Amino acid sequence: MYEAFFGFTAKPFQLNPDPAFYFGSRGHRRAMAYLDYGLHQSEGFIVITGEVGAGKTTILRSVLDRLDPDKVVAGTLVSTQLGQDDILRMVAQAFAVPARGLDKAGLLLALETKFVSLAAQGRRALLIVDEAQNLSADAVEELRMLSNFQLEDHALLQSFLVGQPEFRDIMQSPQMQQLRQRVIASYHLGPMDAEETRGYVMHRLRHAGWKGDPQFSDAAFGPIYAWSGGVPRRINGLCDRLLLAAYLDERHEIGREHVAAVIAELREEFAPRGPQSEPAAAALPGAGQVDLRRLQVPPELLKRFAQHAAVADVQRIEARLGVLEQSVSTLVDTLNALLQAVRVEQGRAVAPAPRAPAVRPAATTTAPAPRPATAPRAAASASAVVATVPATVAVAPAVAPAVAPAVAPAVAPSPRAAAPTGTAATPRKPSS
Repeated sequence: MYEAFFGFTAKPFQLNPDPAFYFGSRGHRRAMAYLDYGLHQSEGFIVITGEVGAGKTTILRSVLDRLDPDKVVAGTLVSTQLGQDDILRMVAQAFAVPARGLDKAGLLLALETKFVSLAAQGRRALLIVDEAQNLSADAVEELRMLSNFQLEDHALLQSFLVGQPEFRDIMQSPQMQQLRQRVIASYHLGPMDAEETRGYVMHRLRHAGWKGDPQFSDAAFGPIYAWSGGVPRRINGLCDRLLLAAYLDERHEIGREHVAAVIAELREEFAPRGPQSEPAAAALPGAGQVDLRRLQVPPELLKRFAQHAAVADVQRIEARLGVLEQSVSTLVDTLNALLQAVRVEQGRAVAPAPRAPAVRPAATTTAPAPRPATAPRAAASASAVVATVPATVAVAPAVAPAVAPAVAPAVAPSPRAAAPTGTAATPRKPSS
């Protein structure tokens, strides 16, 4: 949009890494020297770490642009949130090795065959892993195992691992000891200082065809460095907005006050706690060095702040009590349900088993409940009962007199069925 207004041949502060805009600060030159040293060694691992937007990817692409394809075949991985099996398939894809339908053993064999064929052609394989901080420990171990491929005394694969500072913590873990022993060079890329920040801005302007329009004042570079911290990506974002604001205002100069205004807009856009933003003066040099103990705060403001904090605390406590009450209610309901289930299960366990029906001898009649009777009457009644047993139940004649006294109390007849006093009851004969 503003390129034609200022006469640029390209966009000077684009966010995408472009090796054509590579700026050799002290840190970037040192990182590049480590990569060149690794290429010369042709083995092991080179580890480069740096903050987000420090220029690591730009350095990698600059290295790739300088590689001789007749001597080095490079494969690049940029998607690194992968498991140990997926990382092997991505490596195979980076070196154009067919991997469809292959298991892990087949993948390793196919990769080794590819690397051996490259060595036979006088070339070697270079694997570049960007965003290495996303690799799992198992994936890193798989990459280390790939470095075991050798042809005689020559390594078939060399790897560059580039990531954010978290990757340094991963490298220091105990399980990474074997990988650390194969790292031949390691470097952490830090931010640029104030002088390098100014040189970086001017370098990108000149590379985009800048001819003095717009004109940056000397005072503008101080707040640019203070806000960006010397990180290239943050410098690019701020300077791009500065050029856009100058274009919209049809200005051809960018001064300190313009930088402060744009910084205020950026802070307001990305403020995490609402629309209010910090004063633009906070971005100026020395703003972060204010002694807070010397600030004079009105007592009324302190009182209002304390009241607001107390109300906020009460609201948070009430909200937490509400959540706790719901949790306790749910827990009590669950415990009641469990207790009821335990009671039902115990009731089933102690329930009496059904008894088998008692076997009784069949009888034609059932004698009514007896009254106390004299022994002669009971004996006579017992003889009558024995006499009424059906023919299917064999009763020995000699047993009947012995059984009769025993069963007499249970089968004594009622007074209506008893014989007259002094007369014994005549037993009936069994039917033939």
